[in-house]
This record gives sequence, C-alpha cells and structure tokens, in this order.
Amino acid sequence: MILQRIILGLLSIAPMSGYDLKRQFDSSVNYFWSADKAQIYRTLAALVSDGLVEVRTVPGTAAPDRHEHRITRAGRRVLREWLKSDLDRQPERDAFLARIFFAGELEPAEVARLLHRRREAALATLATLEAIRDANPEPADRAERLRLATLDNGLRHTVAELEWLDSLEKELQ
Repeated sequence: MILQRIILGLLSIAPMSGYDLKRQFDSSVNYFWSADKAQIYRTLAALVSDGLVEVRTVPGTAAPDRHEHRITRAGRRVLREWLKSDLDRQPERDAFLARIFFAGELEPAEVARLLHRRREAALATLATLEAIRDANPEPADRAERLRLATLDNGLRHTVAELEWLDSLEKELQ
C-alpha cells in the first residue's frame, strides 16, 4: 500500500509516463523506499484500475505515443488521507547489521574487511547524496523544502553511520 501512496505522491508533483515515473523514483524516493520496475508498473496499473490515476495518450511526432499518467481527484483524496493518517512504521531490514550481529564467528581481519566494505558503500552513498544536494537549487516553496528534507535525512544518516563505523573500528583495534 505504501508504494501506491508514493506513486500517487510522485504523480501529484507532475503527470508522468511509466518510464518517467521509474526514472523519478530512482532519482529521488529510491533512497528511502525501493521498488523495481515491475513493482512500479504493476502498482501503477492497479491505481488506474482503482480510479486513482488516469492515463492519457499523447501522440508522438517523432517518437511512439506517450502514455501519461495523472492523479485523479480520488487519488489526491487517498494521498491526503494517507499523509494525515497515523504513522505506519515499517520494520527495517539491514543485511549488514545482521552480519555484524553474527560477525563474532569471523577472524578480526574478516570483520575489518566487512566494515571496510560498508565504509566504502557509505562513502559512495554520501558522495551521491552530496552531488544531488549540490545540483538542486534552493527550494522555492514548502513542498520543495520538504522533498529536500528527505535528502538531508539521508545525508545525516550516512554521516552518522560513518561515525559509528569509526567508533566500532576503534573499539575493535
């Protein structure tokens, strides 16, 4: 259900084709909610079937026709109700933390390699998020500010993870 609401949210920003929606998903919300192409298209079809999204075919001139999806009034009502509803906390899954939990089985050098790989991934994420932040202009309105707040959250979490890795590596020396 949350993926439906996320797609409605993206369509509330602008009408999009399925391809555009996947691109927008990958460059924004994918940093805090993942979904593959098949999930997005399947969910989009369900939203159309439920009357929360409508499709308009835009004739292509030098390209194939474009199927543009727009959120309906009913879709906006569903999105607003979800935004105002009680928080639905999702249990987090983190394979790395599961490995750390059981890493007492490993030799110290193997633990160090595991931590090093996580550090490299975190540094890559940090660089990506910083590049996104640097490429975005100052928000023009509250809606843009709130969307950028999710980027700030990702940056802060990544920095905190790097600090945690520093502390853990120091403790294990």
